[in-house]
Amino acid sequence: MTSDIAPAPVLDDIDARPGSIASLLRTFIGVFLRPLGGWISAADLVAFAGDLGIDAAAARTGIARLKQKGLLLGAREGQIGYRLNPAAIPMLERGDRRIFEMQEMTDADPWCLVSFSIPESARSVRHQLRRRLQWIGAGIVSPALWICPGHLQAEVEQILDDLDARRWATLFPASAPLPAGTLVDAAAQWWDLEALREEHLAFQNSLTTLPREPFAAYVQLIDRWRVLPYTDPGLPPSMLPPGWPGRRSFDEFARRSAELAAPAWAHVRSRAS
Repeated sequence: MTSDIAPAPVLDDIDARPGSIASLLRTFIGVFLRPLGGWISAADLVAFAGDLGIDAAAARTGIARLKQKGLLLGAREGQIGYRLNPAAIPMLERGDRRIFEMQEMTDADPWCLVSFSIPESARSVRHQLRRRLQWIGAGIVSPALWICPGHLQAEVEQILDDLDARRWATLFPASAPLPAGTLVDAAAQWWDLEALREEHLAFQNSLTTLPREPFAAYVQLIDRWRVLPYTDPGLPPSMLPPGWPGRRSFDEFARRSAELAAPAWAHVRSRAS
């Protein structure tokens, strides 16, 4: 077996728009490639992309981009194929926990405050830090003070390490915040709850347009859902407005995922080389 070395670090899928070729391919790879042993032939990967409605030329272009980003490594095992970059496994494992094990806070759960002061000479790091904190569901108390559920502290520390920004940040484990007004009002200031509500409702509405074929339906279901468990921090009910749709979204995702997983896997195992 021969393998090339990824020239770039593994990038998380913050920029992969759900439903796009890049996102569908990443979702397929994230769900299926590890249980298949981490390797897939080029022909099979293109064929599975075809099952998702992606033509062969577009699939090859998308796969090449995933190689450039470091998610896949070219690897020949009797035939031309691709191996999952081992450096991507922690990222995918974090994704598994977010996607399939939605966490909802209670009033007794701890918080994590993230305070940082990054010099102007490193403003690009400051921009990336804010962007990635928002991606994991942190809220903005002030430009240099963010808040997130306590169970995300390890992810915050990983982000700071990835950006070499740990020296500019201090983390404060904290109990329930005490704002001047109500917790509901504070949450609406720190997070864009209206935008999150619209995302939940859009996801729920999208379930009526899933393909009939189980494999394509399963991949598209996960692809449409996967962003929400990141951007929605799972706030306790005391901080949410009435009729919050988050629980219904997860319940619908979990139900349909359970229905589709077995037939989708049967399709993959019947076709994989």
